Amino acid sequence: MELFSKHAGMPSKEDCLPGRSSEVIIADRHLVSGEPMQAPFAAHLKTTVFAMGCFWGTERRFWEQLGVVSTAVGYAGGVTPNPTYEETCTGLTGHTEVVLVVFDPAIISYEDLLAVFWESHNPTQGMRQGNDRGSQYRSAIYCSDKQELQAAQVSAKDVQEKLSRLGFGQITTEIALASTFYYAEDYHQQYLIKNPTGYCGLKGTGISC
Repeated sequence: MELFSKHAGMPSKEDCLPGRSSEVIIADRHLVSGEPMQAPFAAHLKTTVFAMGCFWGTERRFWEQLGVVSTAVGYAGGVTPNPTYEETCTGLTGHTEVVLVVFDPAIISYEDLLAVFWESHNPTQGMRQGNDRGSQYRSAIYCSDKQELQAAQVSAKDVQEKLSRLGFGQITTEIALASTFYYAEDYHQQYLIKNPTGYCGLKGTGISC
């Protein structure tokens, strides 16, 4: 199975925007859980990063899971340091919209999170998700360690079989060890709590993991 190469249809490093050294300032606590959104996290917690289209709905999907302690939206997989939302939307940062998931493995396993990921979007669409088009909407799993990486790769093979039986094409999800996660602006964090009628474009394929 061929997984999506982030270099296909992506800007070259030379073409990416320069970005900046200053980090974005966000709220200290998650609006839903009340837990921190930035490290250091408690020693028993683990983190991982997922991208499956617009990060507003993706973040909500994960904070709803029992065992997910905190979430934050941001940008990863690209070149530009500390990009803005507007810069990411130009396609000239190389980043995709992602969600940092902080979870308690004693309550929810990484495999359970992978199931949420695969069931919640269409991972065969390349540089888009539904009507949202551009490299910033590509599907990705950025793993915190080699154990997560192996689990993600194994799950992708199983999901490909399910998708193929339903007539879908090849998975284009980028699966890699974590690159730098840059926090998105504070108004994007827990956006669908702040804006209950806000846009959510998540739509699965009908598979069950």
